[in-house]
Amino acid sequence: MFTTYSGYYGGAHISVVSGGSGSPEAELILHEFLENTNASTYIRVGGSGGMHESVRPGDIVISKGVVRDEGMTQAYISPSYPAVASYEVVMALTQASLELGARFHVGITRSSDSDFCGVGRPSVGGYMQPRHLEVIDYYRRAGVLNGDRESAALVTLPTLFGRRGGSICSVADNIVTGEKFTAGAGHNTAIRVALHGLAVLHQMDTEKARANQEFWTPSLRKSQV
Repeated sequence: MFTTYSGYYGGAHISVVSGGSGSPEAELILHEFLENTNASTYIRVGGSGGMHESVRPGDIVISKGVVRDEGMTQAYISPSYPAVASYEVVMALTQASLELGARFHVGITRSSDSDFCGVGRPSVGGYMQPRHLEVIDYYRRAGVLNGDRESAALVTLPTLFGRRGGSICSVADNIVTGEKFTAGAGHNTAIRVALHGLAVLHQMDTEKARANQEFWTPSLRKSQV
């Protein structure tokens, strides 16, 4: 855990860190990098479960926002504070997905601390409370695409401290359709898209610097043609 490799891909300087599980572990990584480095962008790359019938095992989901149903980020800021991914990160990952021909979705992810009752699945001996029975359909009706344990951390904390955050998750199963867990489904695709997306983002940052512009807009790409 926390093993780190750094190198270059498509001109982008990238550090990859093996995290633990859940937002508390993600906090430990984020604190060290946010406090001690000038890294500008933080992206969660990992697995998730489908929570909407449109998402199939093997697909990837690019988060444009995250439901903060875990506890760590709420220790930093009230639940009403939105976990909104950087639009530049979302745009770069979307472009990378299109260029690589990946099966992908862009939408809302939900992060929870619990892998069982908190996501509508029975725990020991079938234990559930009445409110747990409503979780799946509640978020499906709201258009939430997938669920994990870390995306809220990787979007909320970088945003709080003036950095860019985002998330790209592979989908291994679907709790709505009943499609069973397939280990590693979509993982390699998510990794390839994340790497290519960071190269795209690096190019976007280069275009901003050349134009002395704070935010990336499509006109910058056209001006380079």
